[in-house]
Formats: sequence, structure tokens, C-alpha cells
Amino acid sequence: MGGVPMVGEGLRGWGARAQDPPDGAAPPPQMARRRKRRRRESGDGAGDGSDRGNSSDRGNRGGTSDGGGTGDRSDSSDRGSTSDRGHTSNGDGITGRDPSTDRGASSASSDLGTFPFSRLPPDCQLHVFSFLSPEEKCGAALVCGAWSRLMRSPRLWRVADFTGAPAALAEHQDDAGGAAFARWQGWVRRYAFHLAARRATPRLLRASFDLGDRQAGWAEFLQGFLESVRCGELRELELDWTLSPLQPPGPRPPGGAKLEQLSRFQALLELLSLKAPGLARAKLPFDWSRRSVAALGRFQHLQTLELRYFWGFRGVRPEALRELAAALPHLKTLVLHLLVPVQDLGTSYALESRSLEVLDVWRCRGLVFGRLELPALRALRVRKRTRGLILQRRARLALQSRWRCLYALLRAGAPGLRLLNNRALLPHWRERPYDELEAMLRRACYCPRHADTWLL
Repeated sequence: MGGVPMVGEGLRGWGARAQDPPDGAAPPPQMARRRKRRRRESGDGAGDGSDRGNSSDRGNRGGTSDGGGTGDRSDSSDRGSTSDRGHTSNGDGITGRDPSTDRGASSASSDLGTFPFSRLPPDCQLHVFSFLSPEEKCGAALVCGAWSRLMRSPRLWRVADFTGAPAALAEHQDDAGGAAFARWQGWVRRYAFHLAARRATPRLLRASFDLGDRQAGWAEFLQGFLESVRCGELRELELDWTLSPLQPPGPRPPGGAKLEQLSRFQALLELLSLKAPGLARAKLPFDWSRRSVAALGRFQHLQTLELRYFWGFRGVRPEALRELAAALPHLKTLVLHLLVPVQDLGTSYALESRSLEVLDVWRCRGLVFGRLELPALRALRVRKRTRGLILQRRARLALQSRWRCLYALLRAGAPGLRLLNNRALLPHWRERPYDELEAMLRRACYCPRHADTWLL
């Protein structure tokens, strides 16, 4: 018979499970379902044998020639072979997946479930790690050697925040003997050592230290920290040099302690002007002395400046404000917290700047402008704050006669003003005042026209 299979071999696929179907007839549906279920249970071996039986049966029924039988056998062999997609097919059109192919697919899917972080470029990995907090970065450094080397990169330490101590340090603020303050001091020094060991390049420095505290030595600590890190890229400074957090209450040294605190701040400011000349934003208490104004004027790239008052009973020289504004050619935003003492109540101040766009003197008390030259000014926040001083009408008018009307100052010195106390001005505000503008001036101007009261 050559390569033609015997009929008996074709009948083995049916076995004794059912009667042989008539010649040329298809198997009943029940038998097809049973065969399909048995193939699933037995695996590929039974399926291959059944395929061989069906091909033999069809070969005997389809023709008696060797060529035809051989052609049927080769055709069924092609159909029964495993395709590239991992499927097997028999003569009845029933398909099944190769288990080895299924194992490969499951392995591939498990690989896809894990992100290949180590294959990213180092710059991308550093960018991902930059969103972690300092404590999380220290924890990530313990994962593996590769992450530990990445954590040493100075690019990951762009923020030096000595005010963001862990919350656990402040849980026992009422400890006797200042235990919480001692724990905070230890954390600050460990954090500074950590930044210095990595040669950090901070862009933001945020700190709150009482520079007059000799026992803690915060002035020397800050100077040493600035020397140990790279401050060339420092752009933002938020420094409160008058108070330390968690410091226990107690008597402060009298006499020259405040002057010593001030001198240490001035020395620190002069050091910063050398280490970080590119500073663009600063927020700090300020004493308005000649030395401090000269040191702050060295930051030629300052764009945003917020100054709070330091002396509660010392006046501000009228020329100090003008000198500082003239020394900062790129200043765009100025926020002032000034407290003019009672003995300087009749003093008026001049402000001139060709770059200033936003001026905020909302929190000032007793600040009265005598001249404004701000051609680029776009927004102004100002209000009148009375001190409760009761004066006779003649004395009050004599005092107010020294002050110019705010409306006249703005119309002449700030022609581009668009916002006054967060309210948009009408385009014709310089031609004639309208009711809403008059209402805002009565709350901001000290002139006799807008301040007809016994209180100053």
C-alpha cells in the first residue's frame, strides 16, 4: 500500500467509544465534542494520534491511488503541523495552543510587569529620584550599590531646608530641659554633614536660626555650611536669623546681644554675596543700616525681595529705601514690612526704580511716600493703618500738609499701573478719579482730602 495508512489505523481514533460512521459521513456532533474534550485532557499526544487517524480515514475515502493518498496525507500533515503562532489544527477544525508557547507568553508577560528602571539613562534616573524627600533618598541609598552611587550625585540635593525637620522631633515639645530642642540640633547637624559629604549644589536655602545664640553657635555653623557646599547655583534664600524653632523659653542675654546678633547677620550676608552672587529671590528680616543696605545691594541679580522689620523702635532712614532700589537694577517684586516709629511720624519716603513691577507695602505701618518714580509698576498693594493717636485738628493738618496725595503720586510716577489692591483700574484712571478709585484711596492715602479723622 506504499505510504497509504491502513483503514484500521484510521479507526483507532474512534476506538470502541462509538460505532463507525457510514462511509463518507461526518462524525456526529456528540462525538466531535467528546473528542474535543478528550484532546484538552490528554494533551498533544492524543491530538496527534487522532489527527493521524482522521487523515488516514479521509485518505481511504477520498481515493485509492498512491498519489492521491500521499497528497491527502501531506495535506493533513500540513494542517496538523504546529504554526508559528503556537496553534495546532486537526482535520475537524479544532484548534489548541501549544503548552510550551503558553509558558513563553506567560514568562514574557511577567517580564513586562516589571519596569526596567536600571535600563534608563542616568539622567532619567536622577530626575525620578529628585522628587523624593531627604529621608526617602537616604532610604533609597540602602537598596543597592547602584542606587547608593546615584544618591551621592550633587544634583539630587538642590534644596537645603533646615526648617523641614521630621515631625517626630516635635512630638515632645514640652520636655523639661529642652530635649526636643536638643534632638532638633542633632538632626540639623547630621543633615548639614550629609549635604556637605555629597558636595551638594543647593538652589534653595531655607533656615531659621537665632544668630545671637552663642551656646548653639548658629552663626559659625551657617558660615561653615556655606563653605562646605557649592553655592554658585543658589537662587533662593529664606532666612530668619532672629529665631530658632523648638527653642525653650528662657531669659535672653541683655544689652549688646541684639547688636551682636545683627553684626553676625551682616557678616553672613557679606559672605553670601561672595558665595552666591546669582541670588534671585530673598526673604529675611532686615535692619536698614548702612552696612546691611550695602551688603544686600551686591546681589545684582535679585528679582524678588521681601524684607521684614527687625528693630521695633528704630526708624528707617528716608534715603535707605531709595539707595537699595537704585542698587538693584533687575528688581521686579518688592514686599516691605516696615514699622515707622512715632517720633518719625512726619517722615515721607521716596522710591525710584525703572524695573520694579510689583510693590507690596500692605503690612507697613506709618509708611508715607513723598515721591514715586516707577515707570514699570503694574500692581500696588497699600493701605492706611492708624495708630490711635488723637491729635488736635490744627496739629493734624500741620502734619498731613507734609504728605502728598497718593493719587497725584501714582498719576505722575506710575503711569502703567493696572492693579490697585488687587482691583483692576479703568483705562482713564489718570484723567479723572471715579467712585471706586476714591473709595480705595480713602483706605490708603494719608492726605487731608482722603483722611479726615482725628486718628493717625
